Amino acid sequence: MVTAVFPGSFDPPTYGHLNVIERASALFDSIDVLVSVNPGKNSLFSAEERVGLLAELTKGFKNVSVHSCDTLVVEYAKKIGAKALLRGIRNANDFSYEFDLALVNRSLNDGVETVFIPTEPRFFSVRSSAIKELAGYGGNVSKMVPPAVEEALRRKLAN
Repeated sequence: MVTAVFPGSFDPPTYGHLNVIERASALFDSIDVLVSVNPGKNSLFSAEERVGLLAELTKGFKNVSVHSCDTLVVEYAKKIGAKALLRGIRNANDFSYEFDLALVNRSLNDGVETVFIPTEPRFFSVRSSAIKELAGYGGNVSKMVPPAVEEALRRKLAN
């Protein structure tokens, strides 16, 4: 049984994230979507809110579960016996950053491989930071995030 971990901030979850999860669910026996908790990052949604959104969005995938983690991703992967870390790639800049991170992760845990999944072209421009900014100005984000996330953004940004 091959388990993969798909870590990220998911602030907020996007159609691009769901695309990676859907495609990876056909490749791996089990996927832990891992909401990374970084106290140095100023997130719009709490870890609990992000886990809740992702759990709702992925409930149709029998081999996907959602968790949060405030440790190194490779430590989490080792703890659950995961053999792969999944990383979504939109462009060459993403690849460069993720490649360097993969080398660091491999040096910390040589029992886990990083698997890059390039996003579908329709999701190239979907970035969580841009979505939050656009939603903050009342812009239409319906092509970038599922309705539940759009509603959560609307509620959160109204406060």
